[in-house]
Amino acid sequence: MVSPGRSSDPNRISSLITAFYRSATLFAATELGIFTELSRVRTATAALLAHTLQLNVRCTTLLLDACVALGLLEKDGLYYRNSMDAETYLVPGRPLDLSSAIRASREVYPLWMSLPTFVRTGMPVKPAADSENDPEWLSAQLLAQHARTLAMGRPIIRRLDLEHRKKLLEVGGGPGTYSMLISLEYPRLLCTVLDRPEVIKIASGIIAQQGPLLHVATLAADYLTTPFPAGNDVVLFSALHREPADQIPVLIRRAAESLNPGGLVYVMDIMTDDTRTVPPAAALFALNIALTSPHGCVFSHVDLQHWMEQAGLQDFSVEVLPPPALHWLARGRKRP
Repeated sequence: MVSPGRSSDPNRISSLITAFYRSATLFAATELGIFTELSRVRTATAALLAHTLQLNVRCTTLLLDACVALGLLEKDGLYYRNSMDAETYLVPGRPLDLSSAIRASREVYPLWMSLPTFVRTGMPVKPAADSENDPEWLSAQLLAQHARTLAMGRPIIRRLDLEHRKKLLEVGGGPGTYSMLISLEYPRLLCTVLDRPEVIKIASGIIAQQGPLLHVATLAADYLTTPFPAGNDVVLFSALHREPADQIPVLIRRAAESLNPGGLVYVMDIMTDDTRTVPPAAALFALNIALTSPHGCVFSHVDLQHWMEQAGLQDFSVEVLPPPALHWLARGRKRP
């Protein structure tokens, strides 16, 4: 029975029932190269696209019309072209390309069908560790992470207080993309990327490809157990959600101890408010992590403030970053 004063909305339920139609359409069009080919030729009929990409004409037409309905393509008579969003975000090689993020979501998509099993058992349906020991899988994941960060990272680093800073430590930096972008923006700042040896091996190659002008060093070690280098002006975390919840305050404390007086700890991550339900994307992301990891978590900004204050950091602040990032950016300052 609906409570007095509240109204039900069948459309909301109906849209949830069919929400996967939209993502599946996007995944298919990306995998088949629709947006890439339309970027190349600018406009084409379904028959021409089907011939070029070796697809079925009737089914290609259905897919293209669905993409038009979703605003991914535009249609003029029999001819299709990329929408502005598709041309900006869905064509590999574009500065804001999100196709690698789409591939990552497409990989985890089948696991969501096992969500009831996860809730019953409390166990990940496919532990990420099963794949992390595969060098090819790890390399593909780091390259995808590099591409995603390039797409959204430049505006974010300009929100960091890095003027007159000399030394930055990026903990769990993966491919080191944030350090690379920071080094390009602040060439006098020495950035060090700390991550596991197997990660740093791949990251070093990515960094080397950017040329000799980058002021980025690497440190291969387990950051959960290795002491952080001292004398930092800034410590940056960009993926704490992968760590066990009881380790996050430890990492923040060690980061604070490694800072010079007045130094900053930044945490850039997907977070929720204190209800753990807002924003909805973060609450859903928490399920996504749990499906593949027994340890990862999405924490609230209130949790993070508590951990920073426990570590002796002050002047806590947090802001929601603009799309396409789902992240929030928080910082704490060590006493001068």
